[in-house]
Amino acid sequence: MLRPDTAHPEPSHKLSEAERERMVRLCDERRLPPSQIVPRLADEGTYVASESSFYRVLRSQGEQQHRGRAAKPVASEPPRHVATGPNALWSWDITFLACSKIAGKFFYLYAILDLWSRKIVAWEVHERESGELAAELVEKAVWREHLRLRPLILHADNGAAPTAYTLKAKLEALGIRPSYSRPGVSDDRANRSSTSAR
Repeated sequence: MLRPDTAHPEPSHKLSEAERERMVRLCDERRLPPSQIVPRLADEGTYVASESSFYRVLRSQGEQQHRGRAAKPVASEPPRHVATGPNALWSWDITFLACSKIAGKFFYLYAILDLWSRKIVAWEVHERESGELAAELVEKAVWREHLRLRPLILHADNGAAPTAYTLKAKLEALGIRPSYSRPGVSDDRANRSSTSAR
C-alpha cells in the first residue's frame, strides 16, 4: 500500500492541455458524440484520442450532456400497486409440473392469486402454455368472483402467455388493467405488489 505523501510521477502518455482543448473544439465544431467523431477522424486518417478519452475530457470540462433531438431520459419510478381490499389486485403465473410417468414431460399449472386475501381465485393444469388458455382462466375467475367490469389489476411477468395478444384483448374486454414486471428483472422488487395493513 502506498503512503499518502508519496510523490506520483505524471504518466508519460497523459494528454497535454493543447490536446484536451483540441478534443473539446472538435466536439463543439462537429456537434457529434465522440462515438461518431473518433471513427470519422479515423476515416480521414487522423487519430486524436480514444472514444473513452474524449468522454473523459468532456466530463471534466462539464460538457458531457444530452445532445440528441429526443428528450433527455428521465429516471422514473416504476408503478407500484397496493391491494386495498379483496379482488382489487391479482397476480398470476404458470408453473412447470414434472410428469411422474414420462421423463422430460411437463404439465403447466396456471394459478391466479388475490394479493389481499392470498386466496387462489382460479387454477387449472394444461399440457401446454398458451395465451388462449390463460384468457379463458381469467374470464372464469372474473365470473366466479362476480367482478365483471369492476376495477381490477392483473400483474404478471413478461412471459409469452402473459403478454399474448389474445390475453391482452380479453383483459381489455373484461375491464382489467394489466401490469407487468420490468423487462429483464425476474424478481421485480420495485414493481412487486404488496398489501396494506388490515
